[in-house]
Amino acid sequence: MKFNKIVCVDQTKLNKQAISELQNYSRKEVEVYTDYPETKEEIIQRIGDAEAVIVSWHTQLDEEIIEACPEIKYIGMACSLYDNESANVAVKFARKNGITVTGIKDYGDPGVAEFIISELIQLLNGYSGKQWKELPQELTSLKIGIIGFGVTGQLLAKCLLPFEADLYYYSRSKKEDWSDRGVKYLELAELLKTCDVISIHLPKNTEILQASEFEVMGNGKILINTSLGLPFDEKAFQDWINNEGNFAIFDGDARNELSSKTLEYENVIAHDNSAGWSAQTLERLSSKVVEHLKEYCQKN
Repeated sequence: MKFNKIVCVDQTKLNKQAISELQNYSRKEVEVYTDYPETKEEIIQRIGDAEAVIVSWHTQLDEEIIEACPEIKYIGMACSLYDNESANVAVKFARKNGITVTGIKDYGDPGVAEFIISELIQLLNGYSGKQWKELPQELTSLKIGIIGFGVTGQLLAKCLLPFEADLYYYSRSKKEDWSDRGVKYLELAELLKTCDVISIHLPKNTEILQASEFEVMGNGKILINTSLGLPFDEKAFQDWINNEGNFAIFDGDARNELSSKTLEYENVIAHDNSAGWSAQTLERLSSKVVEHLKEYCQKN
């Protein structure tokens, strides 16, 4: 089958080859926007009578927007779909109304792991001006805790194993096979207390650290966040980062959620660029988005 029209409603970052392939499944010319709409009205106008919508994680497609665009049959998320609650699309509502919603995964994880290890090495050794302790430190025997042990968390652990770091994780479920590899499960409070470095990998809109957790974590620690959104209470974080010896590292996506006050703290290292946005990431993202749409068309 072919859709009457496909619209990329915002900057999905699909490459030219992907757009060309989408055209094979659209009667009208594929409409591609390269910015982010600012209002619901603008989103609705962009979608118009399109039957297929491709959207990044930046743009919300809520119930009101979906209801206002009755021609939609398919929504392709050019981003991860962990669960309905953290999605920027009203997934349950869409599916209830007969709209297929797909998301992708496993496309930017290698770049995220590389970012974390690179930033850690620089901070541990003072290569970029800031240094964690008085003397440079190695990754060897460093106690690193990973919160959220999905694809990205597991890949990070796999990359750190050759450095002989002392690895721990916390997640909703235990991964028994990782204990044989020396990566130990700890409950959240114990992980925060035990580890010197805590790296967070959670779905959007998941807040796991509040004042009590930061108190348990204590000082002289490094907190890394590459999750979308803030997985912690920002006021509690500000109180914690203001204490001696604490550092925090954020990539571009995580930085976007921080207030200007937080960004002013000396020991906050926040980058403009998103971790994982490499040429390979964009290739994987584009390929997976197109593949899901193809599968839908082949079945209908």
